[in-house]
Amino acid sequence: MMKALVLTSPGAFDVTDVPVPRPGPHEVLCRIRGVAICGSDPEIVRGGLAGTWPPSYPFIPGHEWSGEVVDVGEGVVGFGPGDRVAGEAHKGCGYCRNCLEGRYNLCENYGRRETGHRHYGFVSQGAYAQYNAYSIRSINRLPPTVSFREGASVDTAGAAVHGMQLAGVTPGGTVAILGPGPIGLIGMRFAKALGAARVIVVGRGARLAAAARLGADAVVDFEKQDPVRAVRDLAGDAGVDEVFECSGSAGTFAQAVRMVRKGGRVALIGVPPDTVLEEVPFKYVVHNEIAIFGSRANPNVSRKIIRMMASRHLDVRDLITHTFPLERFAEGLDTFVGRRDGVIKVVIEPNGPEG
Repeated sequence: MMKALVLTSPGAFDVTDVPVPRPGPHEVLCRIRGVAICGSDPEIVRGGLAGTWPPSYPFIPGHEWSGEVVDVGEGVVGFGPGDRVAGEAHKGCGYCRNCLEGRYNLCENYGRRETGHRHYGFVSQGAYAQYNAYSIRSINRLPPTVSFREGASVDTAGAAVHGMQLAGVTPGGTVAILGPGPIGLIGMRFAKALGAARVIVVGRGARLAAAARLGADAVVDFEKQDPVRAVRDLAGDAGVDEVFECSGSAGTFAQAVRMVRKGGRVALIGVPPDTVLEEVPFKYVVHNEIAIFGSRANPNVSRKIIRMMASRHLDVRDLITHTFPLERFAEGLDTFVGRRDGVIKVVIEPNGPEG
């Protein structure tokens, strides 16, 4: 038996004893050492997406995790007990058109377990537990120089990096980041690593102050300034080369389009609620050849991120502001949702802190 955070109905959960899962073919059993609270987790816990995420109850959420292999299933090659790993949420069926093109985050057999598809923490049991079984396609080796707490941020970083790979980052150019949450702050640093000369962050409150402290070249408080005008003034009026929308807030899509230069690019990384329907300046997009990219999750980037963390070209240690044991998940969730005590990233440690 093991301890796990079990959702019993919308908005109701308990940390209780459940059986330790057994790894199936091409799966490994992992001892979970760190699980970062994602912006999607509060809605899953509340039950705002019940019937889809999760598809039914009881359910164990959690998808931004790291840990160590303790057992392997039939046919596993390349992993063994003691291996340190960081996980991914998505595992495609492996044979649909999108999976064959490497776009397993867009698997055409989404949610059909019989095809091999998994989306851990969303439609497949997740990581807020002492142990969980994962496909070897959804884990990547974590070197000893990268802590489990950092490893739990690989998934977060991946969301930013995937959007930046889709849209590109202009070497020597100027980037705007809308939304200084964990994804936006990591994106701010990654844009610099990819060659951006200047990064402007748009937001408000404590998180905008954190962006100024943690590396932004300029910040814009949208409660005090018109964000489009302010960004264009900072970029020399022509506009920025790329905008990465990381908040999913109403109105920011149109703002992002208005911020970029002629021929500029916009990546939409933040996930808005279904109620957000944007009015986009259609003619402006056409006449200025603005490229717009939707970006989902983090396919094919985890190994790159882990290597950059190991080399310290990407440092997330100061973004992990709070840690809690699994038994105090409710307190950790409240800290994250309420943005208490300067919180940026919260990591739950189901098996206690590392070393």
